[in-house]
Amino acid sequence: MKNILYPLVFLFLLASCTSQKNSESFINATSGRYLFNDNEVIEIYFKEQILHAKWRGNDNIKLLKVSDNSFYMKSLNEKMMFIEKPEMHIELATKTEHDGMIYHFRKMKVDEKTPSEYFKAKEYDKALIGFLAIKKKDSLSEVINEYLMNRLGYNYIKNNNFEDAIEVFKINVALYPEKSNVYDSLGEAYLRKKDTLNAEINFKKALAINPENESAKRFLTKLTKKWN
Repeated sequence: MKNILYPLVFLFLLASCTSQKNSESFINATSGRYLFNDNEVIEIYFKEQILHAKWRGNDNIKLLKVSDNSFYMKSLNEKMMFIEKPEMHIELATKTEHDGMIYHFRKMKVDEKTPSEYFKAKEYDKALIGFLAIKKKDSLSEVINEYLMNRLGYNYIKNNNFEDAIEVFKINVALYPEKSNVYDSLGEAYLRKKDTLNAEINFKKALAINPENESAKRFLTKLTKKWN
């Protein structure tokens, strides 16, 4: 335990001797949004020349200044270093828990968004491009988990937001074109929107992949009876 505490004690003693205010040039260079992971942002801003962050719903995280370009973030239990070259980014100081990994968060362009942010802005094509890029980089990423995407779509259906439900399911289809369930869900969203033509197309695709998909069978039977 002592071996763990000593570095933390040293860190806070060093911080207490350092002015918490930052220079204008540092503020201008570092303010902005950084890609924390493939679909999440940490935003750096300053109040009265003191560095703060917005992250995971907390809009007022004050970081403890350790040196001119390094800060301790308690909620992460990490020391963050701001590095300007070759381009502005944040690196986490190395420590045993990182197991040799180097964590690097690049500064985002002014108009850049995460896939989820593009989706919320109804820029569905850009959202799809972003999610497909994540799959190419890491096909096991939780951001593109088939079940979680499907659940998100049904949350939109629950709130009668059929447009966004359809777009979520279309993204899931693009991510998992070999899965029967994604077509079944998309068909249901179209059906809820009273678009029976596209509903039928997707239920048939679901059954072509898995003839035992009971949900698709049931919906398709209802559609057939309605026409007859």
